[in-house]
Amino acid sequence: MTTRTLTRRAALATAAVTSALVLAACGGNSDDNGGSGTGHTGHGASAASATPSASAEAHNAQDVAFAKGMIPHHQQALEMAELAADRASSPRVKDLAARIEKAQDPEIRTLTGWLKAWGEQPPMAGMDHSGHAGMSGMMSEVDMAALKKADGKDFDTRFLSLMAEHHQGAVEMATTEKQRGRSDDAKAMADAIITAQNAEIKEMKQLLGAR
Repeated sequence: MTTRTLTRRAALATAAVTSALVLAACGGNSDDNGGSGTGHTGHGASAASATPSASAEAHNAQDVAFAKGMIPHHQQALEMAELAADRASSPRVKDLAARIEKAQDPEIRTLTGWLKAWGEQPPMAGMDHSGHAGMSGMMSEVDMAALKKADGKDFDTRFLSLMAEHHQGAVEMATTEKQRGRSDDAKAMADAIITAQNAEIKEMKQLLGAR
C-alpha cells in the first residue's frame, strides 16, 4: 500500500470522527432546549423555570399599590374622555380626549396583566369609583354627574379643568412609584405617565387660557 493511500485513509477517518462529534453536540443542544436546536445548552429550560419566581420577586407592595390604584384612575379618565365625542364643541378637546383613550386603555390592560402575574386580584372593570374618591385627582360623583350633563363650551371648560386635575393626581401617583417601587417595568410606565400627562396638563391649561 502506498504512502499516498495511507494518508488519504487517515484523512477520511479523521473527518468521520469529527462529523460524529458535531452531530452528538447538536443532538445534546436540541435536548437541552426542548428540541428547539437553538441557544446555549440548558439556557431555555433554565429561563422558563425561573420565570415564575423572578416575576414574583421583581416587585414590592408599592408596585402592587400603584397598579391597583392606577387602573381605576385610568378607568375614570376613559369615562370622562368618552363623553367628549358627543358633548365637546372644540375639535382640539375632542382630539385630546381621543389621545387620552388611546394611551390609557392599553396601560390598563398592562397593569391588569402585571397584577395577575404577581398573584394579585385586579380591580373590576366598570366598578363604582366612589370608593376611590380620596385618591389623588379622582373626580367625585357630583363632578362626574355635572360633566355628564354639560354640553358644548360648558363641557369643554369642565372637561379641561377636571381632566387637568385628574392628570395631576396621576402624576403624583407615578412619582411615588418611581421613588418607592421595585419593578423596573412599573417604574418605566410611571416615568412615561409623568412625561405624557405633564405635557397634556400644559396643553389643557393653554386651551383653558384661550377660551
